[in-house]
Amino acid sequence: MSRPQTIQIFLPAGDPRGMRVAEITTRIVRVIEVPRSQLAEFVKTPEALQVGVYFLMGELSEAGLPRVYIGQSGSVGNRLVQHNQNKDFWNRALVVISLTNSMTQTHALFLEWFAIQQATQAGRYSLENGNTGARPHTPAPLEADCHEIHETAATLLATLGQPIFEALTGAPERADGKNEAPELFYCRGPEANGVGEYTSEGFVVHKGSTARIEIVASIKGTSQERFRQQLVTEGVLALDGDQYVFTRDHLFASPSMAAIAVLARSANGWIEWKTVQGQTLDGAKRQSVKVAG
Repeated sequence: MSRPQTIQIFLPAGDPRGMRVAEITTRIVRVIEVPRSQLAEFVKTPEALQVGVYFLMGELSEAGLPRVYIGQSGSVGNRLVQHNQNKDFWNRALVVISLTNSMTQTHALFLEWFAIQQATQAGRYSLENGNTGARPHTPAPLEADCHEIHETAATLLATLGQPIFEALTGAPERADGKNEAPELFYCRGPEANGVGEYTSEGFVVHKGSTARIEIVASIKGTSQERFRQQLVTEGVLALDGDQYVFTRDHLFASPSMAAIAVLARSANGWIEWKTVQGQTLDGAKRQSVKVAG
């Protein structure tokens, strides 16, 4: 269950869009957000010389997901300088270090591996890491440290606007601590049966939903065809007999993009997604909002 926490965000230059430093006041983990344009300033700081884990955040992938590269280094500043020279996609880096400078290379290797696994499972971001690698050998006491570091880092990353490890779906928690069942919507067509839910971030199609393989002629050669192909390339859609199947929960920016992915044609998701009783998403979520008074 989530618990109240106090988080401090420091602006070294007073610019809310510039470098930001986030900490939970009772913990020893610090996350530093570094705009690529201010990398030169960051590498002059003592923190840049520390062992740490970092996240390079960038532009959207063809499938509409924000891109991230996860890495670690014994000197995070030097590694970011290297990435500045050879990786184009990123525009901000988030660096996780220890306030007591107690993070070791063993910690960093495990944290990098674990972060990649957790980010892949969450499915919110398109990972730029080509090889996830094998689980590194980590003594049990250090592994326990790593899980605590990761938990704190995940909270701070989400606070800074990058919920890399948060599940896409989840029943809302009531005041009594119990979870309510999510409201599900369905999108059906030839060789297609999608199930999903409308969230505050967009529309999530659930793992196991099926999608039509063959696109209609009207979207061939268009951005909609490229969008669907990218879902295949990124492993979101996998061939399963005469259908595609969603291999994981996937967040779409809009209900219409979710419907296009399922139906393989242009679609108005507000009309295509319906409750089990047949009410459209539009009727359930847009038309139900009334002006107060």
